[in-house]
Amino acid sequence: MNTKVVVIGGGYGGLRAIEFLAKHDNVDITLIDSNPYHYLQTEAYGYIAGRFDIHEIAIDLEKWCQGFKKKVNFHYEKATFIDYEKQSVKTQTQEFSYDYLIIATGAKTNFFSFIEGLRENSYGVKNLMRAYNFRKEFENLIYKKLQNEEFNSGEDINLAIGGAGLSGVEVAAEMAYVIESYSKTLGERAKAIKIVLIDASDTILPGMSPYIIDNTQKRLQKLGIQIMTSAFINNVDSTTIYFKNGKQLKYQFMIFTGGIKASTVDGKYSSEKNRINQLIPDKQLNINNTQNVFAIGDCVEMKDKYGNMLPPTAQIAEKSAEYVAKSILKIMIGESSKPFHAEVSGIFVALGGKYAVGEMFGFLKVKGYKAYLLKKAITYAYFLGLHLRINAGYKNRIKDQS
Repeated sequence: MNTKVVVIGGGYGGLRAIEFLAKHDNVDITLIDSNPYHYLQTEAYGYIAGRFDIHEIAIDLEKWCQGFKKKVNFHYEKATFIDYEKQSVKTQTQEFSYDYLIIATGAKTNFFSFIEGLRENSYGVKNLMRAYNFRKEFENLIYKKLQNEEFNSGEDINLAIGGAGLSGVEVAAEMAYVIESYSKTLGERAKAIKIVLIDASDTILPGMSPYIIDNTQKRLQKLGIQIMTSAFINNVDSTTIYFKNGKQLKYQFMIFTGGIKASTVDGKYSSEKNRINQLIPDKQLNINNTQNVFAIGDCVEMKDKYGNMLPPTAQIAEKSAEYVAKSILKIMIGESSKPFHAEVSGIFVALGGKYAVGEMFGFLKVKGYKAYLLKKAITYAYFLGLHLRINAGYKNRIKDQS
């Protein structure tokens, strides 16, 4: 009888784990997700600004799973409960038993409850629907300026972005670049649309290298983005952001990228979690003192070999997925795994149009068009792999129907 692996979550980590495990004939895999698509969150900046279309950032999970020739079954449902003793996962309508379980439920935007009005008056980018809604608002604003409708002439229209981490910076840069491009059709009216980037830290991209920070700051300033650091938001209403120092900012729309909160599934036993709801695993990424339940990606707290927290990025999600997939295969043949240790191999920041800043392996530093090409190549390789699997799934489905 084949080994049964259940994966909860079709994000970067979940899909990478499946790719590794599905190569083995003695493994059957079930993927459970409450969305029917895989959302490429790393490309959200381009989608929000209107440069990418929906088909460039979303992949149909059922077709993708069909590409594995019945090795992987997809269930479009929400996982509601994990019974660790019985080794089963319950959804709203079914129950799936497992030999090994991989929890890859990701994270959502953490609209801090201590900032009154933040959730009600801002958009996140972790959720595709929220990103879609902001895209509509942004395009509608451009259209109204094109028609010269609404908004008093001479009055600035502020688009606020709360959080100057990677997501916030990329969204700000792409929107500013698009607005600059529209100046050919909007003329002077385009200058009235301002991008304001806000963060409580004393720098943008906190935790990144001086090279990344300095060159990103120069690019943002060149794009005309107003940067507010050491800026603590007190509360937000439908028109104004109020800061703790008494200052105010009138705004048209607001995106919040200032934090995440892990998405998890209830279980028979409560799992140890940190302050942002991430599961705290052992050194092999097991949870709840089990040997066959793993957590990967944004929903779990991970550290490097020095004990430093690893950032919740697609890169780290994929590295943890590869580690867990290999661990499962080792356990199946009676071998043990070394503790999980990973590091960030590189980072690229998309900064509007065909411009980026990046570092790889701690010594390769690039900026401008070269960095853009490298980032694009990495993204394209990932996207191509997904589409090749979907094409195989489509062919398999046609073959089954004939």
